[in-house]
Amino acid sequence: MYKLTIIAFIATAFSANAQGYQVNLQGQKQQGMGGAGAALPLDAAAVFFNPASISFLKNSSINLGFTPTFANTLYTDKASNETGRTNSPMGTPFSAYGVYRKSEESMFYFGLGVYTPFGSTVQYEDEWIGRFALTRLQLKNIFIQPTMSFKMSDKVSIGAGFVYSTGSVNLQKDIPVQFSDGTYGSAELSGKAQGFGYNVGFYMNATEKISVGITYRSQVNMAVKDGKAEFTVPQSLASNFPNGSFTSSLPLPQVLTIAGGYKVNNQLALALDVNYVSWSAYDTLSFDYEQNTASLVDTRSAREYKNTFSFRLGGEYKITEQLQARLGFAYCLTPVQDGYVTPETPDANRINYTLGLGYLFGEHFGVDASLLFTHLERTDRNLETNLEGTYKTNVLAPGISVYYQF
Repeated sequence: MYKLTIIAFIATAFSANAQGYQVNLQGQKQQGMGGAGAALPLDAAAVFFNPASISFLKNSSINLGFTPTFANTLYTDKASNETGRTNSPMGTPFSAYGVYRKSEESMFYFGLGVYTPFGSTVQYEDEWIGRFALTRLQLKNIFIQPTMSFKMSDKVSIGAGFVYSTGSVNLQKDIPVQFSDGTYGSAELSGKAQGFGYNVGFYMNATEKISVGITYRSQVNMAVKDGKAEFTVPQSLASNFPNGSFTSSLPLPQVLTIAGGYKVNNQLALALDVNYVSWSAYDTLSFDYEQNTASLVDTRSAREYKNTFSFRLGGEYKITEQLQARLGFAYCLTPVQDGYVTPETPDANRINYTLGLGYLFGEHFGVDASLLFTHLERTDRNLETNLEGTYKTNVLAPGISVYYQF
């Protein structure tokens, strides 16, 4: 009898947009610069990139951003040469930030960030060859981060933010049991999760031209306490696949960033961020069903993710006092080892190419836009499902934000 291990994919869903599919979509200025920004306090998105650096922003401000994300994957099976494509809807990550200081003499600065570092929908075409691994995956995740920064001197500041994470997941796949008309059964798992963490940072203007930043975002354990599992199977097998609940815990990894900024002159600034992501926390996924059968058993599934680095480099050039142009790229190493590639994380080492523009209307209102493109290609055989083939993925993410400073 087929033993169901579908829930193992839920943890991959929560990690889908962090290193596995990592693209920094938390600030338009930074997105245009390859995702670098921990050592350059560009705008209120510093709440995410480095909570210490908000002390060096010149104004209080409110920033609202949105990045429509289009990702398409083509899978080619090694044995049959069959292909399967995704038909995924547009991703909708957003960000909202606010930064406030009472006066220019104030030593304390306050910020709030609401952003979506994880969240997407992956949907494959009907009857694709990997339908027993995945047909549809939808993840929604929101981080809420109140933040405070303390300006210790004209050169040094520290900052910290508390993180509350809330999210939900819906996963669907076919089951290799058939109805009398030849169609396959299916499974749908859904659940809500929450977790807690923190974001701390250090910022220093080492010289008039050079700035440095260090940030640490803690691991967040997303706990699914009352997930729902529903199965559509022939009546004769209904007792083998009882509807019910499950529990699980899914780690979102800690991230250490060391960054540098260099102001070449009054027009050009460069930024470099190096991220170290501790994905080794995701080595095994354990889950517990409320009701077990011979076909539905509690399982420990190996994931064996490895710690990785990302390197982000970008620049901003002030064409005029109102108009800025940005360019950047990022090289990101995958945490997914050979033998563990899945349809929802067909991940590989990748280069992100980015560009951006910003325009300030008068003294208070401004608009920023960015564009990111990346291509991934990976051939692998999954040790659990034996699905073997080549995944080719293109991601296009245009973004826009508006801000008001006062």
